[in-house]
Amino acid sequence: MGRLVGLSLLGIALALLGERLLALRNRLKASSAVESVDLPNCHLIKGIEAGAEDIDILPNGLAFLSVGLKCPGLHSFAPDKPGGILMMDLKDEKPRALELRISRGFNLASFNPHGISTFIDDDTVYLFVVNHPESKNTVEIFKFEEEDNFLLHLKTIKHELLPSVSDIIAVGPTHFYATNDHYFSDPFLKYLETYLNLHWTNVVYYSPREVKVVAEGFDSANGISISPDKKYIYVADTLAHEIHVLEKHPNMNLTQLKVLKLDTLVDNLSIDPSSGDILVGCHPNGQKLFIYDPNNPPSSEVLRIQNILSEKPVVTTVYANNGSVLQGSSVASVYDRKLLIGTLYHRALYCEL
Repeated sequence: MGRLVGLSLLGIALALLGERLLALRNRLKASSAVESVDLPNCHLIKGIEAGAEDIDILPNGLAFLSVGLKCPGLHSFAPDKPGGILMMDLKDEKPRALELRISRGFNLASFNPHGISTFIDDDTVYLFVVNHPESKNTVEIFKFEEEDNFLLHLKTIKHELLPSVSDIIAVGPTHFYATNDHYFSDPFLKYLETYLNLHWTNVVYYSPREVKVVAEGFDSANGISISPDKKYIYVADTLAHEIHVLEKHPNMNLTQLKVLKLDTLVDNLSIDPSSGDILVGCHPNGQKLFIYDPNNPPSSEVLRIQNILSEKPVVTTVYANNGSVLQGSSVASVYDRKLLIGTLYHRALYCEL
């Protein structure tokens, strides 16, 4: 009798395990294929060989790129090289990527930049960078000194409500919203919560006076951006294939207005300044990101979302590639008909639209 009960429990456990594995494969879009959508006048950006995970562009055309991200479980083409911040001046006829120097005292050897965001206060440009030094989680605030192409490190922020920060959107010189893509910081527990689909991740508002959770219940909160009128916050829930529209209130709390379902894994979000459209770096087959095969590399995809507040937003594919040119697109950002597409750990693309 005891043996029969044991076998029954084992059968139930195996059935649950199989169900969870199937659910995870579906969330990772394991069987998705990509139909190429090419853009004219594109070329790979020289000097970027190990990813440009996030990109932010100032109104004057200066683009900042976070490069060299290393994450547990993800492939890296330069595992022993620290990350950095590059800059491109998109007003130049032939813009090139230049690595910015960082002030003394900042630990460059362990610099592992992830999501970035800029904020302009009068004539001062602040750069916010999510950093994972030695698998930890911090937010670094820099002041950009344009004359010298230099980043002056101002502050390192750590907080218990920021255990696994992925992306950030600055709303003041010291204020920001950040997404936690996991509840835990331990790598094993991160994989476990992803496998169990616990919907524990959240959005946190940070200021020197107050830190609080302002939205929660996401599968894997990732990219975050703000509408041109500053009234709405957009959040990408990667494994749920969703973009959430949240209304921002005077007390900085957020309430959900709507959810846009997509058929791909959504990563970083950026806003087209000329139209207010949302550009999304996407992973049409997420399983290939984690099980890297150079003969069958991860694909890239960029979507444009028009009129997201309307009843029927228009979603179009701007770019798609099967990995032969660009692998694992994570962000797309546009300035004056010039498009930059970055990736988790591969190359980056510059296109003239």
